[in-house]
Amino acid sequence: QCEEAAYEERRYPAGKWACVTKGEPMYEQSISMSFMKLMRYICKENSVGSYLGMTVPVLNEIHLTKEGTELEREVVTAYYLPGEFQQNPPVPMDPEIHITERAPLRVITRVFYGMTTEETILREISLLWELLGSTDAVLRETYIVAVYENPSIPQRRNEIWFICRA
Repeated sequence: QCEEAAYEERRYPAGKWACVTKGEPMYEQSISMSFMKLMRYICKENSVGSYLGMTVPVLNEIHLTKEGTELEREVVTAYYLPGEFQQNPPVPMDPEIHITERAPLRVITRVFYGMTTEETILREISLLWELLGSTDAVLRETYIVAVYENPSIPQRRNEIWFICRA
């Protein structure tokens, strides 16, 4: 019987992402509003006027407060542009959507299932710190929540990503 690994290390190449930043009172509101904007961009509200295709995961970059006990309000939601649009990304019609080139990324990641709320995210961050122990190899203030399935799926697959220092 193989037990699923507690966490794993992964590398992601540099690439272009469509990003929206929101700072609503609740994390869920920010990601919901940002995702709706990105869906409109993906579906048709872009300079090529057509469906771009969905990629996963959708990333939500979060920051903890100085005390580390809660999330900062501002969340960046990011959608990876499909391969055929990496060189020449379609221009978003929505001025709140920005196309960003992200550097290569090395992360320590752990899977969790269910809804992503501030409470569940803080719990997952705490859990992964417990598993990793004391280390300076990863950032302490910035984390990523990777979402692989439609938010309406009750037991959807998510990951918490710790970003490794360069």
